[in-house]
Amino acid sequence: MLTFEQKQAIIDSFPELTKKEISLKRVNYHFMDSLYEKTIVVEKLHPNGNGFVFVGDLLRYKEEANKGLVNIRDYDEQQLREIIEDAIQYLSEEAEDQEPIEEVWQNREGAQLMLAFEQRSWNVYHGENLEEAFGTHDAAKEYLLEEGFRKKK
Repeated sequence: MLTFEQKQAIIDSFPELTKKEISLKRVNYHFMDSLYEKTIVVEKLHPNGNGFVFVGDLLRYKEEANKGLVNIRDYDEQQLREIIEDAIQYLSEEAEDQEPIEEVWQNREGAQLMLAFEQRSWNVYHGENLEEAFGTHDAAKEYLLEEGFRKKK
């Protein structure tokens, strides 16, 4: 396993990433040229070596990703470089034109929210107002279920 310092040195070698210190001596690395609202590529890199890389819905990482994030604790140098390159590329490319996906979700009181897939983001709308945005359908679905909504048939 790479140390915190080794991981930082590898991540720092990507000039397109900007380091931002956060709480508990952790750091995030942002890709400010992202075409999407999501800019964090490396999230919560901790001195114990734990950290996450945002991969959204990239199929290559489907088995490892949880809410669009992959834990890099046990990654070696080559794996770390590859996943960061994939994340930057993912946030740099225009989403392919596809048929819009929209789902209506409703709670017991009858309130409805719209879940829409737009430009690689799963957005939850209340009317025309954006409530939340998620990198994956699973994360959006989990949020809606926790809030007491069910997919309307």
